[in-house]
Amino acid sequence: MAPPELPAVRILIVDDDKAICEYMQTLLERDGFQVKTLSDPSSVEEEVRQGGYHLIVLDLMMPKLDGIEVLRRIRKLDSDIAVVIFTGFPNLETAVASMKLDAVDYLKKPFNVDEFREVLGRVMRKKGLARTPEEQLHRVIGDTIRNLRKEKDLTLKQMSRRTGLSVSLLSQIERAESSASISSLYKIAIALESRIQDLFGEF
Repeated sequence: MAPPELPAVRILIVDDDKAICEYMQTLLERDGFQVKTLSDPSSVEEEVRQGGYHLIVLDLMMPKLDGIEVLRRIRKLDSDIAVVIFTGFPNLETAVASMKLDAVDYLKKPFNVDEFREVLGRVMRKKGLARTPEEQLHRVIGDTIRNLRKEKDLTLKQMSRRTGLSVSLLSQIERAESSASISSLYKIAIALESRIQDLFGEF
């Protein structure tokens, strides 16, 4: 359990597609976040005033109001809240407009869960909302291992062969869902031609 001094991180998802809202809510709640979804963008301002959110995930293409206009309204109320833009139709114009309004990231749909988790981790660190130091360490180790593995063009299956660890354990370590023992980290470091301390990133 997280220590009491760390409040639950509150996330608001704004997307007119209810299926996406439900999927993201399930995904984020499983990761321990408090999540609310809105499929009507016109009620965002009221929600921001009331809600004490740390992060808003905002769809770009919605009937009634487009995401950039919603972001503009959010910024009038709150200049600090982190906003991640999601769009099925990425283009330079909306990317530039969202960055000018201080969106922390601009992701295209269908989104990659790992990529989204990385963005979340970055937002949390930037806002000082990282979970317990232990959870944070697991996340740093997982991200570092994944990046080193991808740099070497190794699949989880190949890593499994090199380390003798199961694909599912390696996957859980990368996703920070499982803490790796020192002997597992040692095997992973050797497989990645790294030193064990390199796996701790900049922690």
